[in-house]
Amino acid sequence: MSKDISVANQAELGSLRELSALVGSDLLLTQASTGNSSIKLENILWIKASGKWMADAIHEDIFIPLDLAEVKECVKQKANPAELDVRASIETAMHAVMPHRVVLHIHSVDTIAWAVRQDAPVQLKCRLDGLLWQWISYVPSGLPLAREIEKALSACPDTNVLILGNHGLVIGGDDCGAVEELLFQVQQRLALCPRQPDPTDYAALAKITDGSSWSLPDDNEIHALGTDAISRAILSVGLLYPCQLIFSTSSAPVPFRSIPCPDPRDQWERRYPNRQFLIIERCGVIVKRTMTPAQRAMMSGLAQVVQRINSSAPLRYLTDEEIVNSSSIIPRYRELVDSGWYSVFPLDRNSTTAKNAGATRSGSLTGRVEQPGFQKDWQSSELTNT
Repeated sequence: MSKDISVANQAELGSLRELSALVGSDLLLTQASTGNSSIKLENILWIKASGKWMADAIHEDIFIPLDLAEVKECVKQKANPAELDVRASIETAMHAVMPHRVVLHIHSVDTIAWAVRQDAPVQLKCRLDGLLWQWISYVPSGLPLAREIEKALSACPDTNVLILGNHGLVIGGDDCGAVEELLFQVQQRLALCPRQPDPTDYAALAKITDGSSWSLPDDNEIHALGTDAISRAILSVGLLYPCQLIFSTSSAPVPFRSIPCPDPRDQWERRYPNRQFLIIERCGVIVKRTMTPAQRAMMSGLAQVVQRINSSAPLRYLTDEEIVNSSSIIPRYRELVDSGWYSVFPLDRNSTTAKNAGATRSGSLTGRVEQPGFQKDWQSSELTNT
């Protein structure tokens, strides 16, 4: 397979880098290395490598070339095409079965907040009316998800928007511009206003972490997991989506259940030797100093998701069987986290520059998306969460 590409195709791959960097630089659209993007050029599938961050697409070579015919043959033979290359994304099969030249898969916090609801298909019907969209009930990533998408597309070949239950969003288009425009439309329609949590008790957290192996998270909005009663209640019941398995392979959401504020004089650290974070009731969150940038980004995304779920929403948690099936792909993901393959792209939720670094670096993207999640254009959304 030749990896040489024409000048025209280099330009198209450059457009994918710009789109990926823009999307990857927005915590409300993708977190750490979650999500992936691809483009099909002359029977080559250029897809984001597993473990790479889309935010790094401009200044780092994050895409790998795969023979599209070989990938499709793997899917046809019910073999996982991700095994063709150790760097290949677990979602390679999904990108291959999508007929669109450009495919974008993201973990939009607004989409996930809808996708974890039992009534999501009904709720989304009116909000996405007029778009060529379909709902895909939860199945594990990889070949199972690709198979379900194949079925959906065989029924409605014109589909270019997929809402994945308990997972995220997939958009397909002829080029990066079309995908970006469609992403804007979907995000605008699914926008949710996060709840305003109670204030963080920084004094209490400082006493707890003083002289310990724990610290406060870089993203202050993570503290809502501890200060917001609705968020604590939501997380105490079960796991909402697979990314949470980074912290636990058990169906019991023990790591996500809050604990009373410990007495700094107690030897409380010994009770939580394997925890990466602790949600402290009415105070906030503390994290291990050894927590990776990827894990911190996952925590930020989780906080944004649950802050967008209202207290009366009928939620669909992952079942024990789904967790077991999904857990089979987590070890590979954890190895990438532990190996340090992940980028250390700065996570600064309070810096517009950092959040839109992709747009700043590329210099050629539209200036419309100036705030996380494209929210500048949807501040008038009347959807609230209480």
